[in-house]
Amino acid sequence: MNRRDFLMAGSSCAVALAVSSGAEPVANANLGLLLYSYALRGKAEKDREFGDPVRFLEFAHERGAVAVQLPLGVRTPDEAASVRQACDRLGMQVEGIVSPPKETPNDIDRFSAELATARACGATVVRTVMLGGRRYEVFVRASDFTMFAQTAEETLKRADRIAKEHKVILAVENHKDFRIDELVDLLKRISSEWIGVCIDTGNNLALLEDPLNSVQALAPFARSVHLKEIGVEESNDGFRMSEVPLGRGGFDLQRMVAVVRQANPNAIFHLEMITRDPLSIPCLTEKYWATLERVSGQDLARTLARVRSTVRKEPLSRITSLSVEEQLAAEDRNVRESFEFAARVGLIPSAAKSQ
Repeated sequence: MNRRDFLMAGSSCAVALAVSSGAEPVANANLGLLLYSYALRGKAEKDREFGDPVRFLEFAHERGAVAVQLPLGVRTPDEAASVRQACDRLGMQVEGIVSPPKETPNDIDRFSAELATARACGATVVRTVMLGGRRYEVFVRASDFTMFAQTAEETLKRADRIAKEHKVILAVENHKDFRIDELVDLLKRISSEWIGVCIDTGNNLALLEDPLNSVQALAPFARSVHLKEIGVEESNDGFRMSEVPLGRGGFDLQRMVAVVRQANPNAIFHLEMITRDPLSIPCLTEKYWATLERVSGQDLARTLARVRSTVRKEPLSRITSLSVEEQLAAEDRNVRESFEFAARVGLIPSAAKSQ
């Protein structure tokens, strides 16, 4: 997004802000809201504790959310009770975000304490990732990924025992780390009711996998969802991808939702609309393939054909050239547009129920 685009969208943004102030009720989209959808605001308002669970619940409620997903950390019983009471007062649900437990006793204690807090806050699901970065950026040798995969399995087995103790489900996100068949095989080996998946509807495009096929394969393990659409554009070394407001990416969202709901009617769909510059997917470089030697040329060809067949009226938005105020406005507008689309088309027929 450049300044001209921002100014042209300003009037619609003003209308949206007026609606949120109480002039009219927000439309019911039956969507939860992931804290990371407001990463820019969270950074700008860090000193005002934007990520505080109660504050974010109230903020998300103003935008029509029925649930939130965010880090809950370790809290006192009174603090956890205030989160639970806020959920009851607002008619919302909460899910946590947690880092998986390392092998050290201190980190195992930390993980256990965070799950205890999540349960005390009213959360029965917490999302986690096994790799903080992206596979094709982090690893330089096939053996690096093999070691990571072995460690991930050991970590999940360790987490499983703790999750069972606290009766909290650990939902592992497909986070540009495992290809879908690798993640499914891992989950089958773990074979636990306490370990499932937080399905991200767009991430595995970066690993040359079809988004709908990815959702279909992961649906039996679904415990939570990061609902997003992805815009793409070709680059010299592969392609670029970026979250775009729901309805603008060409995904078959209705089918994705239906597939997940058939497998788990209680899974909450959280909007993940991260406003940022596009991510580079350098799938035509040697380093990208260091850990993906098993991927077929057909997958590469299908993905690049998908990218090249995408017709965009303008390039994917870039925000780094905007002022902080313009970035914050763009972020809020993208989230509101997504909620409005979901409500308008009835994307999620009824609100998710407590698990």
